[in-house]
Amino acid sequence: MLTVEDFKNGQVLLIDKPLNWTSFQVVNKIRWHIRQKFNLKKIKVGHAGTLDPLASGLLIICTGNFTKKIDEYQGQIKEYTGEITLGATTPSYDMETEVNETFETEHISEELIHYTVKQFIGDIEQKPPMFSALKKDGVRLYDMAREGKEIEISARKISISEFEITKIDLPKIEFRVVCSKGTYIRSLAYDFGKALNSGAYLSKLRRTKIGKFNVENALEPLKYIEKQLS
Repeated sequence: MLTVEDFKNGQVLLIDKPLNWTSFQVVNKIRWHIRQKFNLKKIKVGHAGTLDPLASGLLIICTGNFTKKIDEYQGQIKEYTGEITLGATTPSYDMETEVNETFETEHISEELIHYTVKQFIGDIEQKPPMFSALKKDGVRLYDMAREGKEIEISARKISISEFEITKIDLPKIEFRVVCSKGTYIRSLAYDFGKALNSGAYLSKLRRTKIGKFNVENALEPLKYIEKQLS
C-alpha cells in the first residue's frame, strides 16, 4: 500500500480509462481520494495525454513531483486499436456527432483497403479535427464547432510507424496504429475514408501503449482506488 510520501515524492499510475469518462474526471477522482485518505489540503495530480470520452484505454496519471515528467510521457510513441466505419462522415470524425453525409462503398475491396493503408505510413501531413481541444485565438476549436463556425485549420506533420488492418467486415474495419505525439486517430479515419473515395468515421478507439507502458498493466479508476486508496 502506498504512503502519503510515496504520492508526494511522485508516482506513475497506469489507469485503464473506461468509456464515457473524461480524462479530467479520472484525475479529479483520484486526486479527491488521495486527499481524503491522507487528509491533505492539496496534492499535484495530472495526466500525460488526453483520451476522448468515447475512447478507452491507457491513461498515465502522475502525482506529486512526477507531474514534472508529464511532458516527457506525452512525447512518447503511442499505440491504438480501434474500428473505422466506412460510407459516412460525422462533423466530429467520430460518434460524438450524428452522420452528416453518406458515400458509396461498393467499389471498396479488401485489396484497395490494404493498398490505401500504405499512403499513411511514415511522415505525413494531418489536419486536426474541428472538434478538438486545440485553441485558435484563445478559443477551443470544439467551442467554435458547436457554434457552427468554420475556420481554416493548418495541417501538422505527424509520424505513423505502423498502420495495420486487423479485420475487415465492411463497412467496419478494425485496425492497429503506432504513431507520434499529436496524431489524431479521428483525423486518420476521416482521411482514410477520403483516400478510398468514400467517407469514414472513427467508431471505436482504445489506447493500448504509451512508450514502454502497456494497458495490460493498468487498472480502471475505481479498481485502482479500491486497491490503493480505500
